[in-house]
Amino acid sequence: MSFDEMDVDTIWMNGEFVDWDDAKVHVLTHGLHYGTGVFEGVRCYDTENGPAIFRWEEHLQRLYDSCKPYDMEIEYEPEELTEATLELIDRQDLHSCYIRPIAYYGYDSLGVSPGDCPTDVTIAAWPWGAYLGDEALENGVKVMVSSWRKHSSSQIPTNAKTTGLYVNSLLAGEEARRNGFVEAIVLNKEGNVAEGPGENIFLVRDDEIYTPGLSQSILDGITRDSVITVAREMGYTVNDDATISRGELNTADELFFTGSAAEVTPIRQVDNVEIGNGSRGPVTEEIQSKFFDLVNRRIDDHEEWFTYI
Repeated sequence: MSFDEMDVDTIWMNGEFVDWDDAKVHVLTHGLHYGTGVFEGVRCYDTENGPAIFRWEEHLQRLYDSCKPYDMEIEYEPEELTEATLELIDRQDLHSCYIRPIAYYGYDSLGVSPGDCPTDVTIAAWPWGAYLGDEALENGVKVMVSSWRKHSSSQIPTNAKTTGLYVNSLLAGEEARRNGFVEAIVLNKEGNVAEGPGENIFLVRDDEIYTPGLSQSILDGITRDSVITVAREMGYTVNDDATISRGELNTADELFFTGSAAEVTPIRQVDNVEIGNGSRGPVTEEIQSKFFDLVNRRIDDHEEWFTYI
């Protein structure tokens, strides 16, 4: 669904609420030319207790942390961005939505050095369903291992969620879709499994769970952390610092993606190899069910993870 088909009309921009169509930047904005922005993607769920943002504080902290390698300073306190976000959702009468805070070097000069370019901050929110499709949550997705590699943290900081770095994700994802797959898996420069273009990845073998560690050039996903926590509480052994070879993908009992957008999405096929029985596996289904019960507040676990509107 395009933005024009959505019932949204307001964006928070540099301290003010503006009409959706008026939220514009100059064509010579630094971030547009050099990818000098950082952002977050956050889910708000429609729960029995009202709309609730999932792990907002952690996302907000990562936004500020992502600014650090780029010497970018957000002039607003976290409390101000929280207040703006809550009001933005309330103004648009959204109950379930996706939230996109973004900070970027704005308009002043156009050398590679941002110089005196201001740090602009914008927050948008809109309805967004299952990222990879509703059917994917139940039946899983077909993915391919991309020919594009994930950059190393020694080249560009991988734990900062930077706008420009998602060119890497776009190349991998579009390559997969051109070849008839829904999504990609990206290897790191050593040839080991890193992540998806916008997701972390988990592997299940003999009822034990593995996910690539931070040393594998992955983003330290907040949904990844949530699933690790929940799975351990369910009694699973989770190896969260794993090194996973490409070949191990083909022999996995189960694979699944996690992410704020993707939530918990099973992987049923990698390249031309069927994973497990070619459908959502039992461990994935159990974790997925627990995750959705949690975020929709059908269970009371981890109340500290929620910010209510």
